[in-house]
Amino acid sequence: MITTFSEIIMKAKKSKSKRIAVVNAHDIDSLTSIREAVDEKIITPILIGDKEKIKKILIENSFEYNAEIISSTSNDMSAKIAVDMVASNDADILMKGMISSKILLKAVLKNKNMHDENRLLSHIALFAPEEYGHTILLSDAGLNIDPTLLEKKMIIENAVQCALSLEIKNPKVAILASVEEVNPNMQATLDAAVLSKMNQRGQIKGCIVDGPLALDNAVSEKSAKIKKIYSPVAGKADILIAPEINVGNAIYKTLAFFAKCPHAGVIVGASCPIVFSSRADSYMTKLNSIAFACILRKQFAN
Repeated sequence: MITTFSEIIMKAKKSKSKRIAVVNAHDIDSLTSIREAVDEKIITPILIGDKEKIKKILIENSFEYNAEIISSTSNDMSAKIAVDMVASNDADILMKGMISSKILLKAVLKNKNMHDENRLLSHIALFAPEEYGHTILLSDAGLNIDPTLLEKKMIIENAVQCALSLEIKNPKVAILASVEEVNPNMQATLDAAVLSKMNQRGQIKGCIVDGPLALDNAVSEKSAKIKKIYSPVAGKADILIAPEINVGNAIYKTLAFFAKCPHAGVIVGASCPIVFSSRADSYMTKLNSIAFACILRKQFAN
């Protein structure tokens, strides 16, 4: 099992260098993370966007890595160029630079070679809390607003594939809610119960699913014991499934900004992983996200 981002970077280095198309690469943190990833020999960069701005940042910061630069005059054009490159196998991974999520994802969904209608795109956050002893996946914190039961099933399946890339066998999946008991007035608890039963009946494979579980019971064995929750997942979760985006996003930002927990963010479900850290994220988080996307490439490539 991979437990740190250092190990993720080492695993990425052992595979063939990935060609990464960076959409609107004219910001310092994206270009710094690209420099670090080039130094680690895990990527070959293709920088798309305002060519003069990109060159200026490279020169001002003495970034001397070789990179193909493709000029673009608009956000839509940058997104289309990058998506078309991946669709035609001229790039392996997409990376979101200084562009809105909406414009980039619209370009992905518009290209039939990039997206299978039978698969759901979902956001996967990866955290490495020191005190937890291993990495933990969180979904969905940045894309699906209020997923249906079927969409939650697909979010779980995407997360399980990510866990396999991290060498987590039969990952433990906690379906989060604010309480541990099924309450007919709380849809999140009903969905959690159904998803757990679907897992027991073999409709969700390759993992152990349980819920509803509150966050403390999902990650703390002590908390689960005090509340007398007996479950193979309670206190040992590898994957946290949020009931809707507000909960997922709040957990994500709490871990990132208050706990200062090393993390990464990607979107999976398309024909390639998409590095999807926030425009406000540090270059280190973006480097973590690039390395994570590199090891996911084989798992999600069509």
